[in-house]
Amino acid sequence: MAETAKPATVGKSPYEEVVVHPLVLLSVVDHFRRVEEDDSEDKRVVGVLLGEHRKGRLDVTSSFAVPFEEDENDPSIWFLDHSYLEKMSGMFRRINAKEKIVGWYSTGPKIRAADLDIHALFAEYCATPAFCIIDTRPDRVGIPVSAYLCENEIRDDGTQKEEKTFVHVPSLIEAFEAEEIGVEHLLRDVKDNTVSTLATRVSEKMSSLDGLEKRLRETKRYMELVVDGSLPVNHEILGHLQDVFNLLPNLNLEAYVKAFAVKTNDAMLVMYLSSLIRAVIALHALIANKQASKEKEKAMDLKLLEAARPDKSGKEGPESAQEETEASAKK
Repeated sequence: MAETAKPATVGKSPYEEVVVHPLVLLSVVDHFRRVEEDDSEDKRVVGVLLGEHRKGRLDVTSSFAVPFEEDENDPSIWFLDHSYLEKMSGMFRRINAKEKIVGWYSTGPKIRAADLDIHALFAEYCATPAFCIIDTRPDRVGIPVSAYLCENEIRDDGTQKEEKTFVHVPSLIEAFEAEEIGVEHLLRDVKDNTVSTLATRVSEKMSSLDGLEKRLRETKRYMELVVDGSLPVNHEILGHLQDVFNLLPNLNLEAYVKAFAVKTNDAMLVMYLSSLIRAVIALHALIANKQASKEKEKAMDLKLLEAARPDKSGKEGPESAQEETEASAKK
C-alpha cells in the first residue's frame, strides 16, 4: 500500500506568540452573554481583534463585536456586516491610532468549515490576520484562548494543489499594569470572603488536576487516531511528547519513594491533628453554649419573680400606725 503524502507548510509564521489581554476576554464574554437565551447551543459570536505587532509578538489589546449570522444546517451560508465593521474600525482609529485590526475571534469552541472563508475576508483588512477561539464555557479548565494563523500547504508529491489551513500559534494571557489593577479590583468584588484561603488553594489544585487529566485524555485520543491511521504523523507533536516524557522524574528511586512516604505521613498527621482540634473546639463551644443558656434561664427566672411580687407603691391607705400618725400630724 502506497504511503500517503504528508502536507508541508509553506512560508514562516510572522507571529511567534499571540498575547491576549483581559479586556478582550471580558468584551468577548459580554458579547456572548448578550445573545438571546432561546438561540441554539451551537450559536457562536464573531468579532474583530485590535492590537499591534512588534518583534514577532502580537498584542491583542481590544476588540469589538460584529453582527454575524450563519445557517446551522449549511455551514457555507453565513453573513457578516461589512459596513458595521468599517464604521467601528474607523471610530477606534480616532480613539487610538496604534490599535489596528489584527484578526478576528470566535467563541467556537472549535474550528468550523466556514472559518477559512471568514478568515479570507479579514485578510482584506490585515495582511496576516490572527484567528482566536475564545471558549466561554463555564466548565472550561485552563487558558480559554487558542490562536491560529492561516498558511498554505502543499503535498510533497505535488498530487494536490496548494490549499490553506489553520496552524496553531502559542497564545498567552498578559496584562499591562493598569489592566492588572482593574482586574484586581474586579476579583476583589467577585471574591467570596467567607471562603478560606486553604479552601481556595484546594479548589485550585483540583482544577489543575482536572485540566491535566483532560490534556492526558486528549493526548491519548490523538495517539490512538495516529496509530489507527485516521490522522497523519506529526513529528513536531511527537517531539513535544518526547520532551514531556524526558522531563518526567524516575519515581522508582528509593529516595523518591521515601520522600513521598514522609510527605504523605506528614500530611496525614496534620489532617489528624486538625480533626482533633476541630472536635475540641466544637465541644468547647457546646459547653459555652450550655453555660450561656443556663445564665439566660436564671436571668429570666429572676425577672419573673420580680414581676410576681406585689407593688406597694400604688396602695392608697397607710401601711402602719406610724404612717397614719404622721399623716394626721401633717393635717
